[in-house]
Amino acid sequence: MTQLNTPYPATAYLTGFLREQGYDVAQRDLALELFLELLSKQGLEEILEIIEDNYADIDDDELPDSIYHFFADAERYLTVIDPVIRFLQGKDPSLALRISSRQFLPEGAKFKNLEDMEAVAGNIMQWAFGDLGTQDKAKYLATLFIDDLVDVIHDGVDPNFEISRYGERLASSNPQFDDLYRSLQQEPLLPERIIQQLVDQYLEEEQPDFVGITIPFPGNMLGGLQIAKHLKQIAPHIQIAMGGGYINTELRNLTEPRIFEFVDFISLDDGERPLLSLFDYLTGKCVSESLVRTFICEDNSVVFKNNSTATDFGHKDIGTPSYDGLPIDRYLSLCEMLNPMHRIWSDGRWNKLTVAHGCYWSKCSFCDISLDYIERYDEAGADILIERIENLIAETGQTGFHFVDEAAPPKVLFALAEKLIERGLIITWWGNIRFEKTFTPEKCQLLADSGCIAISGGLEVASDRLLRLMKKGVTVEQVARVTKGFTDAGILVHAYLMYGFPSQTEDETVLSLEYVRQLMLNNCFQSAYWHRFAATIHSPVGIEPDKYGITLHPPAEVEFAQNEIPYTDSVTTNHEMLGRGLKRALYNYMHGIGLEEAMQYWFEEPVREPAISPYFIESALTNAHLTPKTIPIHLKS
Repeated sequence: MTQLNTPYPATAYLTGFLREQGYDVAQRDLALELFLELLSKQGLEEILEIIEDNYADIDDDELPDSIYHFFADAERYLTVIDPVIRFLQGKDPSLALRISSRQFLPEGAKFKNLEDMEAVAGNIMQWAFGDLGTQDKAKYLATLFIDDLVDVIHDGVDPNFEISRYGERLASSNPQFDDLYRSLQQEPLLPERIIQQLVDQYLEEEQPDFVGITIPFPGNMLGGLQIAKHLKQIAPHIQIAMGGGYINTELRNLTEPRIFEFVDFISLDDGERPLLSLFDYLTGKCVSESLVRTFICEDNSVVFKNNSTATDFGHKDIGTPSYDGLPIDRYLSLCEMLNPMHRIWSDGRWNKLTVAHGCYWSKCSFCDISLDYIERYDEAGADILIERIENLIAETGQTGFHFVDEAAPPKVLFALAEKLIERGLIITWWGNIRFEKTFTPEKCQLLADSGCIAISGGLEVASDRLLRLMKKGVTVEQVARVTKGFTDAGILVHAYLMYGFPSQTEDETVLSLEYVRQLMLNNCFQSAYWHRFAATIHSPVGIEPDKYGITLHPPAEVEFAQNEIPYTDSVTTNHEMLGRGLKRALYNYMHGIGLEEAMQYWFEEPVREPAISPYFIESALTNAHLTPKTIPIHLKS
């Protein structure tokens, strides 16, 4: 499971490229279709039958909350599920009035979050949607309803099932293949049986010689292997390859031969050149030594083949993605959070493009900058981007674009904006950037005029000492001024935040939260997310841990996945306790709640209030250039 509101871009890019090379290519989004089969009246009837058997001998007061609510309102769930899905697909907008009434949907455990917020802040729905935001209000309530049903499937049918992760713990940085292998030997549960039915349908429709499966995240690996396992059982002549972000990051040191019981080839990094070399090999035009960045199994041993003379395609040469074959009208727009910026990831249908290959900065010490998808920077230029945008609009009829770069290069964004305006090409777009000073208020307004509605970027630790240590290339004051320039231009801003970086103290973590509070109070950004730092083997921290005062504890033997490495820090800090407080505070801040509370309010254990003026960010925005050591005193009568 990856996204339900829009296709993941990997297959669209490869489909467009391979068709330009003369290959007959079809693509499918099995994750979407699995979800739609499960969350249908027929699917819920099967789910109800399964959990009635599984919980037949358990008293009501011992049932999980999700199952209790589902049993109590089973008939209503069966009645409303199909109309709700149609509504979330944009096919029945009039249903919003009934959903918004709070009388139409059965309300399970997920609705308690809404009740908790209303207990603190009053009518939070009124704050979020006003009097006339009926469609959005209904979308939010329908999403809570979907979340309740996902918990039913997880608790009552398949413990690996989640809406954005599927068996993630089995694959993420797991040095051994044993857990995944055991799972694949078990009797198929309902989600896997549906996967098998969908694969049967695809094979009948397309009759392929070759199947490629993209695995962008750890939570895609179990489902991908279930697809491959079924293919091997019913059509062993079909050659199967895997690639994608998870493969590229975590399987670079693969030595486990058992995975090749399910797949024939596993390729790393950009897929265009490896696939072309693979097709030449399969059609007898070259030997295996000509394969590019590809694992195969020979005599029960994993062998890595890499023809180093082969060159990758430039960003200008990979062509325009194609969504042909994907059911654009069946994706669902979900509203997972009331915050207007945070919801963009799950709401709306976006054509996905990359402005450039790799990251033009490529210095951050926490980032996997040694990997090709970040390290190798290559841009196509604004003219080619305009051509791709026009082609995608013509194919999909949609003018929304998400630029999925690690950090879109400012000079290309500015050139693109000028050409969009010059041509009168109306699109709506958003993407990820670095909060660098190049984004002046004038440039922010230029991007807004070209259709930019939102941007996201990394503030990370919100501590100038740690920002220097991680080579982020920004300061807190700079981020304040840049983000305020975006919001003043009417562009929503999301900040990626991090805690637990090597040598980060408790005081620095609390200070970071105070910076975030002031930034949100001053409308510098509206949405954010805290990530716990992880040391990875491809980052400067993982490659040179001594420079950052940490000691790595890698597993004794790695045969399968490796990325995150356990470590001990030279500075002892209770990051678990702090992390809970950070997330609690931020969740409330994003709903406009608790911005006046003292820092201690959010933490379970005593913390020191940060030694910084409550007007630090306000002063930074007026170019006062304050530092944490210069604290003005404001007296109020």
